[in-house]
Amino acid sequence: MSATRIRPERQGGSGMKVLVIGGGPAGSTAATAMAQAGLDVRLIESAHFPRYHVGESLTPSCRVVLDAIGLSKIVDDYGFVKKNGGVIHWDDDQWAFDWYQQAGVQSWQVDRSEFDALLLEHARQNGVAVTTGVTGRSVRFADGRPVAVECSPEHGEPFTVDDFDFLVDATGRNGLLSARHFGNRQPLSNLRNVGIWGYWTGARLLPETPTGGINIISSPEGWYWVIPMAGGRMSIGYVTTKDAFARDRHEHPSSDDLYRHLIAVSPTIAGLTEGAEFLGTTRVETDYSYIADQFCGPGYAIVGDAACFLDPLLSTGVHLALYSALTAAACVASMNRGEVSETEALKFFEFAYRRAYMRLFALVTIMYERYLGKDGFFLTSDRLIGEEQQVRADEDVSSRSFAEIIGGLSDLREAADSSTRVITDQLRSEALRAQLRVVEAPGSEGPDFTPVRGNPLSDAESADYRLVTGPRLGLERIRAVRP
Repeated sequence: MSATRIRPERQGGSGMKVLVIGGGPAGSTAATAMAQAGLDVRLIESAHFPRYHVGESLTPSCRVVLDAIGLSKIVDDYGFVKKNGGVIHWDDDQWAFDWYQQAGVQSWQVDRSEFDALLLEHARQNGVAVTTGVTGRSVRFADGRPVAVECSPEHGEPFTVDDFDFLVDATGRNGLLSARHFGNRQPLSNLRNVGIWGYWTGARLLPETPTGGINIISSPEGWYWVIPMAGGRMSIGYVTTKDAFARDRHEHPSSDDLYRHLIAVSPTIAGLTEGAEFLGTTRVETDYSYIADQFCGPGYAIVGDAACFLDPLLSTGVHLALYSALTAAACVASMNRGEVSETEALKFFEFAYRRAYMRLFALVTIMYERYLGKDGFFLTSDRLIGEEQQVRADEDVSSRSFAEIIGGLSDLREAADSSTRVITDQLRSEALRAQLRVVEAPGSEGPDFTPVRGNPLSDAESADYRLVTGPRLGLERIRAVRP
């Protein structure tokens, strides 16, 4: 998908009224894109920005989405570290990926408190009515559609919002609809991990790292990230299983003590932090991989972490947030203009978002299997985008597909060009095969990865639509309505 700037249609809109709950990257992006498409958008957010959040390493797909809503130059000029790619040391294998060299695109390493505030302010500047300090507590449905949201302000009496035509749930891990209303969000049994991290000054990156790149370094029971931040800081974290973390935590009096131990036991990380200064509090987060049974329904769409989240191994969180937000906004904009029906639009949203998640899930799980080696990762990546490599014995397997997937670029390409979409059965097969290899419970298959459970959209039907950002955002019908 090219980075075509969305043409604002009208501000303060006479179009459909949309309520967005949550002002993180998914909520702010969806709200901005819909407002630029002429919809009347209101956003409520429980926190006051800026506020801390992890998830600092962004993929090139994020630039494409921010280009579309007119924010990428602002982010460029803000002073975040520009990220060209990264280096992975995984068991006995080492490889680099450089998106700027391969595709001419950069992303960023951001302080999420500042990045998220930029996104929310951009929503305000584009006509979104933003209110912070208000929490959406529950959603009331009538005839299968959301009709009211019960809200609690930070100060004052609870109130109800009921003047909306469409609801976008961007409430993150809280999951107002998926976790609290429907109760249909499932943890991924093979990715029940814990992350522990902190910030340093004076630390270094691996010498072969592309400009501004991330380092991912495996250990016997997990892996480390090293992310360069503005001001000479470095975010350094470690991810391991719940059981390993509990065992190690029991042996150390505090999280800070455990964190310093984990830094010291890795020769590579110890070398990168030699002479560096630890800047303070250690942070811990647990159980953060899950997927909901459905991402949308009549009158609503669930975007970003509210629908699903994946282990941070490939830095996919903000990609999935922005990709789902732009796709949802395109679908709602086309619904508003009468170009597609709500049923058609929501089927496409579910189809596109679940496919993106399935592909990344399969690749992350394959990497955690560890024994395949980098060639196995690369060949799996080829299958996940439908491009099998023909490799001679004297040739190395190319990392191109791997880099495209972890950059989020394959998802954007498929959304914009149906002819490039890998067959859904192939995606599902790779995801299920990866899941079954590592699920330990006898007879368990983990979550069902049917791409659009409840609202099946076949590959043939998906080819009827594509996502466009220019000259205006929408879901373009390629073929006539099917009988």
